[in-house]
Amino acid sequence: MTAAPLALPTTRDAVHVEFASKASLRLRLAHALLRGTLRPAIDVLCVLAESAALRGSRAFRIANVADLLAIPVRPARGTRRRAVLFPDFRAEWLWHRDHLGPDDTAQGAAILYFHGGGFLAGGLHSHRRLAARIARSAGVALLNVDYRQLPKGHITDTVDDAITAYRHLLNSGFAAERIVFAGDSAGGGIAFAAALATRARALPMPAAIAAIAPWADLDPDIRREHPNDRRDAMLSARALAVPALIGFAREGMLDPAWSPVNHDFAGLPPTLIQVSNLEVLLPDSEALARRCAQAGVPHTLQIWDNAIHVFHAGADLLPDARAAIAEIGAFLRGVLDASAASPATDQTTAA
Repeated sequence: MTAAPLALPTTRDAVHVEFASKASLRLRLAHALLRGTLRPAIDVLCVLAESAALRGSRAFRIANVADLLAIPVRPARGTRRRAVLFPDFRAEWLWHRDHLGPDDTAQGAAILYFHGGGFLAGGLHSHRRLAARIARSAGVALLNVDYRQLPKGHITDTVDDAITAYRHLLNSGFAAERIVFAGDSAGGGIAFAAALATRARALPMPAAIAAIAPWADLDPDIRREHPNDRRDAMLSARALAVPALIGFAREGMLDPAWSPVNHDFAGLPPTLIQVSNLEVLLPDSEALARRCAQAGVPHTLQIWDNAIHVFHAGADLLPDARAAIAEIGAFLRGVLDASAASPATDQTTAA
């Protein structure tokens, strides 16, 4: 990564933006291939989801099957797994055999991870390999949360599940300053929503937030008007409007409070945001970075050249993806190392 001059206006502090070097040939070819194949397929699915025959729950249940199709995907060798069951959802611990596991609460740390999938199509299976890579890069255990999605749960239920999982870590013995929130796409937005809910519920704040291409504004208008709506290799503004306007909206209305970009970020922890310069979700990332700057939250917005949405999942083939995951790992290690060197804070509000 190379630091770049200030690129986004703010009303308080400067937004810290970093631009990655030119995309590799493999990444550029992958972008072109998916732009011509996967993008049209997703757009067709959106048309079907908006039709009277499938509109709403029927379409959402079909999308839920996508996670089951990813069952054959396995994490890298050396990954350890452990299931965790909650009353309304499930989760899964992932950690590398060379690192401390979830039982080492006194010396270890934890990543609370929220998978992507547009609140419809992601899950433990689809994100197991990616989450395990992030855990190994950071050197800590990761709890991947399979929160309630459409049609079973509203976004408000999703945030409740995130807080339930966070309370579980606190009550298991992890100190808040040894926990970080992370996620991709919809899960990246949830990471911010969970931090805001943590503040609202007077829980101790986690040590950091790391978000990959976060979907943090449910209102589709900002993306419909952005040039990346035509450039994104996978997603369109229309694709993201389906779960928001058909699934979450009440009487056709979206509550602005459901979108993290509409909140004050005062008191949030250091933040890393990664996104592609061609993604339809670029404006969401820019808005989050502005909120961080306005609140004086330490942050970095990394913009990756010609990258695919959550290209990190292609780390087996893409050197750019491996580099991006290494950046996340370095960021999280730095935050956690700093917290380990600081005196322990009072955790009396954790229960």
